[in-house]
Amino acid sequence: MLENIMLNKKFLICILVLNLTCVFSPASLAKNDQNRIEVKVFVAAMFEIGKNSGDKAGEFQHWYKRYFKDSTPLHVKGAQSPVFCNSDGVCGSVLGMGKVASSASMQAILLSPHFDFTQAYYVLSGVGGTPPSKGTIGDVSWATWLIDYDLGHRWKANEGKKGEPTFMPRKGYEDIRRYQLNAKLVQWCLSLSQSVELTDSHSALTYRMRYPQTEARRSPSITTGTHVTGDTFFHGPGLSQQAQYISKLYGADDYIITEMEATALAQVLSRTVGTNRVMSLRGAVNFDQGNPNESTLEHLDPAPGETAGGFEETVENIVLVGSKVVDTIVENWSEWQVGVPDLTKQ
Repeated sequence: MLENIMLNKKFLICILVLNLTCVFSPASLAKNDQNRIEVKVFVAAMFEIGKNSGDKAGEFQHWYKRYFKDSTPLHVKGAQSPVFCNSDGVCGSVLGMGKVASSASMQAILLSPHFDFTQAYYVLSGVGGTPPSKGTIGDVSWATWLIDYDLGHRWKANEGKKGEPTFMPRKGYEDIRRYQLNAKLVQWCLSLSQSVELTDSHSALTYRMRYPQTEARRSPSITTGTHVTGDTFFHGPGLSQQAQYISKLYGADDYIITEMEATALAQVLSRTVGTNRVMSLRGAVNFDQGNPNESTLEHLDPAPGETAGGFEETVENIVLVGSKVVDTIVENWSEWQVGVPDLTKQ
């Protein structure tokens, strides 16, 4: 009797070990991996005004119409919005505005078992503001650097030394307050998109003429420079100068775009997959300060008919520019999947 019980126990143990071996065997894991979507390019937008199609377009709608209109939404726990993927390995989602919302969504998506991000590229796409001395409405900018505007100490000018900066970096944040993006990839982005003809509007042209700066008055173009991320919607010539001061203090290029998400997303990406394949693409839909004839508050709360034009054109321009890079990566995946190719191979 005792001998039979022992034999039954051994039999049960053998069955259990065999089952565990099957579950965790390389063959079983490989089978599970086959169900994951191999992402080649992930497009991250921050907000959409309404639906993904059929109404006024926000940051995602033109991406959706170009790549995802026939895609099935995938719901990811912890992400603000569904993820869409097409059959070519291009995926995209609306992450949410600001550092917390966008980075929480990005991390949830990166850790989701639905996807394989091993070799993916990332386009952080959205709108922003620009200083009138560096850009104009309708511009589309590829970031060379991402800098955090908030990680530091600030004080009122009358509480410091007269004429000196009112910002000091906070110690301990050296690795997360700035990110230099892959210069080789930036050059690819500029090379592939520089011939794109950007759209413009009469309303944007009229609005530009309110500013005396040469850069503010020109037609839209494709630019590169530092994108400054702030949860604070900083505004006015004084804070614009401070953003430029921080960019130079950190050894970055000229501040050219103000936005609210990129450094937070870069931190999540650096912790998980790295930032070597990250691109930040922003379109300028406003100036970061008023013209000489209006106060900062007047510019923030404009009178009827005095708002900046060009929003619709800019969100379209972003995708006209960005799609050149996305399409090139997908169409030449055998080269791009192992890393950014030499530009001479274009």
